[in-house]
Amino acid sequence: MTDTTTETMTETLARSVLPIAQDLFSAMIDGEPGLLQAGTGTADLATGSVRARVDIVGPTSTRAEVVTTRPTADRIARALLQMADDEPLSGEDVEDALGEVANVVGGNLKGMLPEGSSLTLPVVELDGPASASAADHDELLLWRGEPLVISLWTMNGEKL
Repeated sequence: MTDTTTETMTETLARSVLPIAQDLFSAMIDGEPGLLQAGTGTADLATGSVRARVDIVGPTSTRAEVVTTRPTADRIARALLQMADDEPLSGEDVEDALGEVANVVGGNLKGMLPEGSSLTLPVVELDGPASASAADHDELLLWRGEPLVISLWTMNGEKL
């Protein structure tokens, strides 16, 4: 793959994150469109963040990472699992839900890459270490007004 082809592919992947995430949230989490929007500015996700990531391994290796606050992750898990607000929610429920978000985003991106790409299982960190503000990441989104960041990285740690 030439450098120009790689550049075009990474640009295409980066532009695809928002529509993929919006389709995912409309179909699997909210049951209606419009509750996940592009955000502007910055968001502090450093305290008690939840991170879920999948790697797309192949000719063009990429990591897709979803980061949000624990309260937002809990709300996403409840919505995805169709649980009431007062139902007990386990850490495993949150891991499963955020892992599924990362998995669906990664799977859609993998479908845009050349043959021979494969998707790893999701890795989820609850109450993870401090992270940079969302301004340093690819796509700041707002779900029901709360920050959610989806980032794409090369396997050597460079942001796409």
